[in-house]
Amino acid sequence: MTHGRNDSVVIGRRAMLGGLVGTTIGVSQPSFAQTPKRMRRVVLFSATLRWQETISDGLRDLGWLPGQDVVVDHRPALDSIVIEDSLREVLRGPVDAVIVSGPQAIRAAMTVTETVPIVGIDLESDPVANGFVKSLGRPGKNVSGVWMDMPELAGKQLQFLGQTVSALRRVGVIWDDRIGQPQWTAVQSAARASNLTAKAVALHAVARAEDALNRLLVERPQALLFLTAPVVFRSLPRLAELAIQHRLPSTSPFSTYPESGGLMAYGPDFPAMYRQTASYLNRILRGANVGDLPVERPSKFVLIVNVKTAKALGITMPRPLLLTADQVLE
Repeated sequence: MTHGRNDSVVIGRRAMLGGLVGTTIGVSQPSFAQTPKRMRRVVLFSATLRWQETISDGLRDLGWLPGQDVVVDHRPALDSIVIEDSLREVLRGPVDAVIVSGPQAIRAAMTVTETVPIVGIDLESDPVANGFVKSLGRPGKNVSGVWMDMPELAGKQLQFLGQTVSALRRVGVIWDDRIGQPQWTAVQSAARASNLTAKAVALHAVARAEDALNRLLVERPQALLFLTAPVVFRSLPRLAELAIQHRLPSTSPFSTYPESGGLMAYGPDFPAMYRQTASYLNRILRGANVGDLPVERPSKFVLIVNVKTAKALGITMPRPLLLTADQVLE
């Protein structure tokens, strides 16, 4: 990876003209202005604005000047139809790369363009099996990025819940059944291995979060696990609120969940993942073909615990768990 800046080479003629100015009366020196650099444009589709700054900081560390030679243009990502319409609109102007998260958003972007580089973040799917890339080492199309594809993390999440809830036997799961089957299969396998019963309810819309949890409460869960999906991510604040209301410990692979009031999270570090996309953008903006950039996994995984939420639930978090945590929110 190249970390230096690619400065333009300016060939001037001032040296040649300097002598003429001294000997030619009444002839002024011509002005040869440097051709301005084109502002590079990256379009970020995200449910939250915060990743715009994270990506901009990552680009700055790699030698770019956000606002001067590159701009990260944020667009809200509500669903695949909105993304398709918005992307068609932004592609009327110059776009150097697009960043999207989740398999539905990646597929929507691929539907709109086969040429503009797409950098994806996907925690739910196998990129090869879903046709996003031809291979992990050589994607071959106009897509690459960060794929988690590690459903086995469910075992650790259930383990941490088991450390928190004594005699844990029943876990309620909220997921998006349209994209999360590998995760749910892994949860079922890990639950059986730990002598737990896992019951799941699907969530397809943020407005249905309370309804989904109410349907799950019929199963009398002792703890809750919220699997990754874009709709679940957008529902995290409401799900955290409902979990506290029903005095249920909860966890999620989303590292931002404790910030939303959730008890804990174990999974990929989201700020670190979005900084990974800056590495892709750096190479693309410097001329690399996105189809030649290998798919990566998240570079960092974290355990985060919200002690304030634990107190609200009347739970004393085990000291070994707190010592293991990468971050404890007081």
